[in-house]
Amino acid sequence: METVIKDNWTQIIGFLKENYNLNSVLYRTWIEPLEVISESDTEAVIAVDESKSGDVTGLIDKKYRIPLQISIEAVTNKNVTLSFVTKRTAEKNEGVSSYYNESEEQKKKALEEKYPWLQSGQSFDNFVVSSSNSLAHAAAVAVAESPNGQVYNPLFLYSGPGLGKTHLMHSISRYIIENHPEYKIRYTTSENFTNDVIDSMRESKQNKTALPNLREKYRNVDVLLIDDIQFIIGKDSTLQEFFHTFEDLFIAGKQLIISSDKPPSELDLEERYKTRFSSGLPINILPPDYETAMAILRLKQDQSDIKLEDEILGYIAENARNSIRELEGAYNKVILFSKLLSRPGEKVNREMAEKALKDLISDTSKNMLTADYIIDVVCNHYNVDKERLLSERRTEDITVPRQVCMYLCSQYTSLTQKAIAEKLHRKNHTTVNHGVNKIKDDMLVDNDLFQTITILKKKLNVD
Repeated sequence: METVIKDNWTQIIGFLKENYNLNSVLYRTWIEPLEVISESDTEAVIAVDESKSGDVTGLIDKKYRIPLQISIEAVTNKNVTLSFVTKRTAEKNEGVSSYYNESEEQKKKALEEKYPWLQSGQSFDNFVVSSSNSLAHAAAVAVAESPNGQVYNPLFLYSGPGLGKTHLMHSISRYIIENHPEYKIRYTTSENFTNDVIDSMRESKQNKTALPNLREKYRNVDVLLIDDIQFIIGKDSTLQEFFHTFEDLFIAGKQLIISSDKPPSELDLEERYKTRFSSGLPINILPPDYETAMAILRLKQDQSDIKLEDEILGYIAENARNSIRELEGAYNKVILFSKLLSRPGEKVNREMAEKALKDLISDTSKNMLTADYIIDVVCNHYNVDKERLLSERRTEDITVPRQVCMYLCSQYTSLTQKAIAEKLHRKNHTTVNHGVNKIKDDMLVDNDLFQTITILKKKLNVD
């Protein structure tokens, strides 16, 4: 293996110091401890000695990547991509040089063999951010960037099915694997965790190391992600094993990320565990709004050879956004319908889309719901007189129910914001836009409001 960069490293960093005006302190602190551990025609891996400067790979990458690349090219005439790792990582991951000399496809395959859940392809890059999930996304990114258990621990994501919990879990793990390879990470579903517990209990009758091996697998990690925790509730042995694992990691300061279909307060658990789960950051992920649904569909459009008109995308977004899973399923069905039944060159029209989705989309909720009916239900729930709600009063006991009406009308009728404003006797659509966004934002942090909206949706038969 050629070692041109390594052989000329002293001259390279000398060139860097001289041409980028590094003073002696910066040079001794950040540059001198660097070491070339792998190189090829296109790539080089530089190790940071964390025993001297701590884990400053991010700082080195940000401040000195380009100056180092220029210095390498100036001295060796090689144009390479640089990667920075700690010496501890290099020592832990034998064969790091061969890894970095592999093709991108080989790297991807190697990672997916080691971390099978990465085969989903889910990452922060293809996660559509909106007001319904922005807080969860921001927290997930923060944990992924600093997976040392010091930011939000545990991070507890909860929502109904198909709203992006698993996507965020996979994104966190992918980011850590790619950017913090020194961290030992394990992602699992509650089903797999349960199966591991059952298998170890069964094997322990003949093999005394079965249970210790299970505990080594889940407790000897820096980051543990467990998806759909609600499914282990009621399985006493599994639950007990999980909480011992949780306690060990939590006390050791290791990062935990958990997902569930309910907030911690609503899980059928002992109070002490509800408190533990709530001690970090519990975040609710809401169904996508119309704009988010359209953004998701347009992202799928980029990956399809069949292009749908905005009218068709809008029809899907308007009628199938209880979850991202439902939305993508509806889109895929329209595409399949088009491939099977349309004539060559024929564009998908509204009638074709309606036929494709007739068994997925219920016409009852939107066709039966009216703004007047929603207003009546909300007034009844809040015990507010309808005339007062439609008046110019701006006291909180009227403003909140009025904004809830705006939100529900925007979600469950086909009325424009201008039409909703007229129904609520407001001057223009900007008031409705403000009210809708206010409710969306407040639901992310106000659990009482979220529960109120949930109850109203059940009363309206749209939940």
